[in-house]
Amino acid sequence: MKDFVGTGTLVRLALRRDRVLIPTWIVVFVAMAAGSAQATMDLYTDPQSRIEAARTSNASPALVSLYGRIFDETSLGEISLFKLTAFGAVLVALLASILVVRHTRSEEESGRLELLSAGVLGRYAALAAALLVSAGTVVLLGFLTALALIGVGLPAAGSFAFGLVWASAGLSFAGVGALVAQLSEGARTANGFTAIALGVSYVLRAIGDSSADGKSEWVSWLSPIGWSQQIRAYAGDRYVVVLLPLVFLALLVAGALALIRRRDVGAGLVRPRPGPAVAAPSLRSPLALAWRLHRGSLYGWGFAFLLLGLLVGNIASNVDGFVSSPSAREMVQKLGGVQAITDAFLSTEMGMVGLLASAYGIQAALRLRSEETALRAEPLLATGVTRTRWLASHVLMALLGTAALILIAGLGSGLSSGASLGNVGHQVPRMLAAAAVQLPAIWLVTALVVALFGIAPKLITAAWALYGLFLLLGQFGAVFNLPQSLINLSPYGHTPRLPGGTFTTTPVLALVAIAAALLLAAQSTFRRRDIG
Repeated sequence: MKDFVGTGTLVRLALRRDRVLIPTWIVVFVAMAAGSAQATMDLYTDPQSRIEAARTSNASPALVSLYGRIFDETSLGEISLFKLTAFGAVLVALLASILVVRHTRSEEESGRLELLSAGVLGRYAALAAALLVSAGTVVLLGFLTALALIGVGLPAAGSFAFGLVWASAGLSFAGVGALVAQLSEGARTANGFTAIALGVSYVLRAIGDSSADGKSEWVSWLSPIGWSQQIRAYAGDRYVVVLLPLVFLALLVAGALALIRRRDVGAGLVRPRPGPAVAAPSLRSPLALAWRLHRGSLYGWGFAFLLLGLLVGNIASNVDGFVSSPSAREMVQKLGGVQAITDAFLSTEMGMVGLLASAYGIQAALRLRSEETALRAEPLLATGVTRTRWLASHVLMALLGTAALILIAGLGSGLSSGASLGNVGHQVPRMLAAAAVQLPAIWLVTALVVALFGIAPKLITAAWALYGLFLLLGQFGAVFNLPQSLINLSPYGHTPRLPGGTFTTTPVLALVAIAAALLLAAQSTFRRRDIG
């Protein structure tokens, strides 16, 4: 057991470091599940309305690919949460893997783990502590989600099964995070490996779920996301399926422990390829270097956003089938008929895409801190590169990157929804406008990260907690009847609701002005503070 000496100490250290981040994200996930269930339950008050909505969803390959199949057409719980079953599992899985990488590979990359290892610390202590923190987080998240769903009126058995859906996905990818942390010398590369694994898992689930003749359903069983979905919360509650993620986790952890014995502290099994002795002309400026550092991530996100936009737009033509209760349909008809339903759906989904683009903006802005702590910024600043130019290069990549992502999604959504509705020329400009109005809120959140980097760099990871808080207030504040003054704290609550809504310039200009002020404050303080 000497290899695990110090595990408890590292667990306490990790919990102290994440004392804001973990509770915030647990609250966000729990509120997201409870808010979605509460908002949807009132629309499907009778079995017939649920059956019609479920059949509409299952008949759309795009919907099934994006959210998964509804197994019980009469289940109120399943129809209320089907959008969060697979998609929410992906988000929980991402959180679990990031926590493991953060407390293993990131600690090695910064050199802190090597200093700790010089004392009384076992070889496996860091990995064991990271896994305990990550697994404990997702299990607690699943349990509290189940209690919240019971609180809004859903059956207890199905609610605990839904909690296991999210927790099992998190446990699977905690194992993935443990394994990939041994492969690369950089935390960003390790997180990139995890994102690839998560994308492959989601695609495999989508292929199996959308099988028209049922011959490819077995493909879903190759995916950890598919396993979590096969628990079938509110549609049979198959708890025994949880054994698959647990076995998967055990195998990956065993593999990670074996790899630890084969490498030195700070090293990875995949060695970085050395570059040329002299940089190419295309790399001889801070902006060119920033582009080189960000481009791989941007390409991957861009492909995902294009695919997401195409799926969202393809679903638009079937949205009216979800509002089948007479009272809900009468209300929507008064607001503008089927077109109002379609526009409301596209507006809501584009808002969610904007939230995802904000995540990229945060990640890109955090590169400033990682470059600084890894001691790669200081040699650059020792040359003729000024602090302002170096900061501006990464900020520009974050701002332009988020703009490219949201507009790619808007273009994809406009093309596919226009093809579905028979009016591409009309839909593309509308969806590009719906995408563009998301940018001020996205840029404000990105600027907030940059401001933290300039003013209080040690608190920069709190940006993820603020992001979760903004998401909760902006997306679910009205569902929980929060005061409008509180909802207004979220930049996402000021974004015009396009297409179909009214565009006003005042909130857009205000968001841009605040973002600009934050960037100027960051630039001013960064010029005066010490590096590191």
